[in-house]
Amino acid sequence: MNGMTRRERQVTDMQEIIKILDNSKVLHLGMIDGDEPYVVPMNYGYTLDGDKLTLWLHGARQGRKIDAMRANPKVFFEMEYGIEPFEGEVACKYGITYSSIMGRGTAHIIEDIEEKKSALKYLMKTQTGKDFDFEDKMASVVGVIRIDVLEYTAKCRPLPKK
Repeated sequence: MNGMTRRERQVTDMQEIIKILDNSKVLHLGMIDGDEPYVVPMNYGYTLDGDKLTLWLHGARQGRKIDAMRANPKVFFEMEYGIEPFEGEVACKYGITYSSIMGRGTAHIIEDIEEKKSALKYLMKTQTGKDFDFEDKMASVVGVIRIDVLEYTAKCRPLPKK
């Protein structure tokens, strides 16, 4: 992956990375569908084992997204929060604050019911902060995708100091 251009904005502190993962609610998932890019917004859950990030997504069990992943499981993702525009004295001093994570990984379509139930728990915990349990029947009707993240970077652009 290409290096980050604005290294002064890079976030490496795991507590800050967790804050971004907890506060971002929509993940933009990029795939290749045939010979063109395809991006969809999705809710997500995550797990961290040290600095190894795994993302969990859910949706329909069939359709363009699933077909694209089956043909090419390489994906790219981006998420952000804290989006606030700010003004400057001249045009080039205007901007937007944000915290974001982006990276690449491999998508796996999950069929195992126990793994699906765990994934849905992670997703609901990330999205709501609450713990939920899922019955086999509930998990069996939804599609679940695991993204094994190969690498990611986090970035923050705070409000400029006056």
